[in-house]
Amino acid sequence: MSELLDSGRFAVTAEINPPKGVDVQDAISRVEALRGFVDAINITDQQSAIMSMSPLALASLLLQRGPEVILQVTCRDRNRIAIQGEFLGASALGVENILCMTGDPVATGDHPEAKAVFDLDSIGLLKTASTLMEGKDMGGNDLKGAPEFYLGAVVNPAASELADEIIRMEDKVEAGARFFQTQAIFDLTQIEEFMDMVRPLGMPVLAGVIILKSGDMARSLNLRLPGVHVPDAIIDEMDDAEDKAQKGIEIAGRTIRDVRGLCDGVHIMALGWERRVPKILEVAGVLAREGALGA
Repeated sequence: MSELLDSGRFAVTAEINPPKGVDVQDAISRVEALRGFVDAINITDQQSAIMSMSPLALASLLLQRGPEVILQVTCRDRNRIAIQGEFLGASALGVENILCMTGDPVATGDHPEAKAVFDLDSIGLLKTASTLMEGKDMGGNDLKGAPEFYLGAVVNPAASELADEIIRMEDKVEAGARFFQTQAIFDLTQIEEFMDMVRPLGMPVLAGVIILKSGDMARSLNLRLPGVHVPDAIIDEMDDAEDKAQKGIEIAGRTIRDVRGLCDGVHIMALGWERRVPKILEVAGVLAREGALGA
C-alpha cells in the first residue's frame, strides 16, 4: 500500500469479513471476484463485535494466493500483551499493512455478555506498533527482530465536533499512522470541507463507501452507525427505485466518481455484494487495472 499511495495513483480497497466457522471457500471466492479491480483486501476484526474466524488466519491464507492485505486490529478484545503478540505474528506471516481501530462495543454483537478489554485506545494501538518497529516492546525490552508495518487509522469526516476529530487525527499521525480510512460518506460537501482542513497533514485518505441495498438499510445506518449519515435525498432515491440493486450500484459509483478529485483512494464496504464491485467501478470510471490484486 505504501508504494501505491506514494505513487499518487487512485487506490481501491475492499473489505472481507472472515467466516463464522472454518469454511473459508466463500470468503476466498468473494476475494477472487475482486481480482483485477481492487488493490488490496481489508480483513475485518470481529466486525460489529460478531464472533468470526481470526482475521490473521484469513490474511495468511489470502497472502498465499497473492492479494495484498490490510489487517484490521482492534482494541476491544485483547490486552497489550496479546496485541503485541498479534503484531509480531502478523509480521512473521508477511502482513505489512495494519489498520488500527477501536472496535465496536460488545453490546452490538452476538456475544453481548462478553467482557470488553480496551486496554489500549486506537492511538495507543498505533504507538504500540510503532514501538515494536523500533525493536522494543511496551515494557522496554529488546526484540529479536523488529517488524515493519505501514500503519493506518480511521477518521470520521462527519463527526459532530470536526475540529476535535482532526486534532485526534493529528495525534494518530504523531503515533505512527501513515494513511487514513474514513467512515462511509454520502455527503460530498462534508468530504470537501474535511479534505480542505486535513490536506496540510499530507496523509493519504481513502474515502469509505457502503453499497446501499434499500431505503430501509439507509435508515438503519442513520440510526445504528455512529458518524454515518445518509441524506434524505439518497434514501428517497432508494425508496423510489424499481431495481434497488441497480440504484445502489449507481449511487456507490457516483460517490466514488465524485471523490476521485478529493481523496487518494476509496475503501468499498460491499457487505456481501463483492461481485457487484466491478460494475460499481465501471460506473465510477475506475476500470480494471494491470497489477490490481495480483491481476
